[in-house]
Amino acid sequence: MEYKPIRAIISGGGTGGHIFPAISIANKLKELNPDTEILFVGATGKMEMEKVPAAGYKIVGLPIVGMQRQLNLKNIVNDIQVPFRVLKSVSMAKRLIRSFKPDIVIGVGGYASAPLLWAATGMKVPALIQEQNGFAGLTNKILGKRVQKICVAYEGMERFFPADRIVMSGNPIRKEVCTPPTAEMKKEAMAYYRLDPEKKHLFIVGGSLGSGTLNRSMKRWIEAGCPSGGDIEVIWQCGKYYKKGVDEFMAQHPCPLVQHHDFIARMDLAYAAADAVVTRSGASTVSELCAMHKAAIFVPSPNVAEDHQTHNAMALVRRDAALIVKDAEAPEKLMATAVELLSDPRRIATLEENAGKMALTQAAQVICDEAYKILR
Repeated sequence: MEYKPIRAIISGGGTGGHIFPAISIANKLKELNPDTEILFVGATGKMEMEKVPAAGYKIVGLPIVGMQRQLNLKNIVNDIQVPFRVLKSVSMAKRLIRSFKPDIVIGVGGYASAPLLWAATGMKVPALIQEQNGFAGLTNKILGKRVQKICVAYEGMERFFPADRIVMSGNPIRKEVCTPPTAEMKKEAMAYYRLDPEKKHLFIVGGSLGSGTLNRSMKRWIEAGCPSGGDIEVIWQCGKYYKKGVDEFMAQHPCPLVQHHDFIARMDLAYAAADAVVTRSGASTVSELCAMHKAAIFVPSPNVAEDHQTHNAMALVRRDAALIVKDAEAPEKLMATAVELLSDPRRIATLEENAGKMALTQAAQVICDEAYKILR
């Protein structure tokens, strides 16, 4: 396929789960043709306004906000403003499209992508959506009827989109976590995290902000004396938001088998070190674990739209490629489940093999190819 230089707008954001796939797509487009021009469009004040420029791309913010489900005065005021902000954002998006003149628009989900995709499709600009989750978000469900292609990561998405427009691509993930760790990488991980190669290793990761549920589960296990965990070392990523409280807790409950971090810079080595991973089930995380062939215990967040993290996790659980523990049950059951899994190498091997079978590691290439096919 010939990859001529194109002008592309990539829109979406709000969370890392939307932003990092978007950057991966942009990087691949530039790799295919360095003369391609890319503009990002996000939501003013959200994390994409920081992360995208850090990756070397220009971004324009729209004043769009999402609807808030929890009932309080602040959210009521927010929700009253939503229709007015949508209209203003669509108007701004139209002006952006006229000035930038994109050949194609790519949406990666989240309410930040809605005004741009709506304006572009109304102006007959070719468009493509990338849906990361196993349960389509509201924005993408609406826009799916207006775009040429929808790139998905899970089977059964005909429930949400026209079947003839769906392409199974997988989710774009970072290069450093797209292949199973080698023996050399595992050795490097042991040294980097100062771990004992003779012990089993558990990696608990709650995302950049951390997870209160995963942290409570760990604290309860430590308070109980780490039952049945004498031959287990734990890398615990507690998140920046919870770091101070966890520091104080660990000072009162010292445990040499547990090391805690607010942030993990070398995720590749943390994954490589782990015999099992405990985590939320955001789309990018699930895709990374499949690519790394890792045994995972998912604790889906209950605080996401349409409970999509449960749908993501169950796609693996149904294929015997992961375990699941409900958020409400995690403080009681999670660490016992993890300890039991770590004591069963055969079970770990089965989960690793089945997770690996679900890996789709060329997602960015597939998505870019679909974009070029649209433009033929």
